Amino acid sequence: MTIFLARHGETDSNIEPIRIMGTVDPPLNETGRKQAEELAERVVEEGAEIKALYCSHKKRAHQTAEAIGRRIGLEPQVDERFAESDRGRLEGKLWQEVERDEPNVYAAWRAAGDQFRFPEGESLLEQQQRVLAGLEDVRQGPLPALVVCHGGSIRVALCAGSPRGLDAFQDWDVPNVALTKL
Repeated sequence: MTIFLARHGETDSNIEPIRIMGTVDPPLNETGRKQAEELAERVVEEGAEIKALYCSHKKRAHQTAEAIGRRIGLEPQVDERFAESDRGRLEGKLWQEVERDEPNVYAAWRAAGDQFRFPEGESLLEQQQRVLAGLEDVRQGPLPALVVCHGGSIRVALCAGSPRGLDAFQDWDVPNVALTKL
């Protein structure tokens, strides 16, 4: 059976220039709330008859999951393992600031891989391990299921199926309210 992953709707930090969120917890903005409602309709149109709904504990993911839950009649189950990576001392900065002020860190981020760790934060491998553990638990429950989470969480899950592993992290574009079938 199938697990779907969906990225949360837009926050003010997702608008160019993009601000690094990680564990920072902004709510959806007006566009993000509309996107969440539209995503709920796409989930219904997909015809998957979702039987379980999960989400990260971050407001942006939880608010998106609540919109979907209202539409499909399910209460989101919160699981912190689906949260975005802890991006350490980069959180709150603009990516363009990091590129300018810390070019070595930015280059390492763009290369990604299982050795990449956010300064004073989490590694991609650590994030992948917790996300995959969460997905394994989802697989044990009713399927099809939908997990509303974050771009990085979706990317690390996709990397698990790539021959390149976490080196493929930057290969995927995961825009707000992207819906991905595992």
